[in-house]
Amino acid sequence: MDLYVGSIPFKWKESKLIELFSEFGEVTSAKIVIDKITRQNKGFAFVEMPNDDEARAAIEALDGKEIDERTIIVNKSVPNNAGSLDKKKKKKTYPKPENKQWKPFKGIGKK
Repeated sequence: MDLYVGSIPFKWKESKLIELFSEFGEVTSAKIVIDKITRQNKGFAFVEMPNDDEARAAIEALDGKEIDERTIIVNKSVPNNAGSLDKKKKKKTYPKPENKQWKPFKGIGKK
C-alpha cells in the first residue's frame, strides 16, 4: 500500500521515514519530494509498504502524532489523476443570441 506522509520536518531524510515506518512492518521504499529549484524538502513524502494490514497499523498509529515538533499526517496515497479518470472533459457551449443578425467581417481599414 502506498502511503502519503504530510507535514514532515524539512530536515528529515528517507532514512528517518524508513526507521519510523519499519516499526510497523516491511518498508519497500520511502521517497521525500524535493523542490527542483531550491533542492529543499517540500514537507511531504510517500512510503510504500507491501502488507496492507501493517500499512493500516502505521496509519492508525502515526496519523496526527507529533514528531520533532510537527504533527504529521499519514493516510493512504491517492493517484494524482484519480478524480479525472471518470470525468470526461466537456466542451463549453455558449448560447447564440436570439435576435442578432450576423454580418460578415469586412476587415479593419478596408473600404
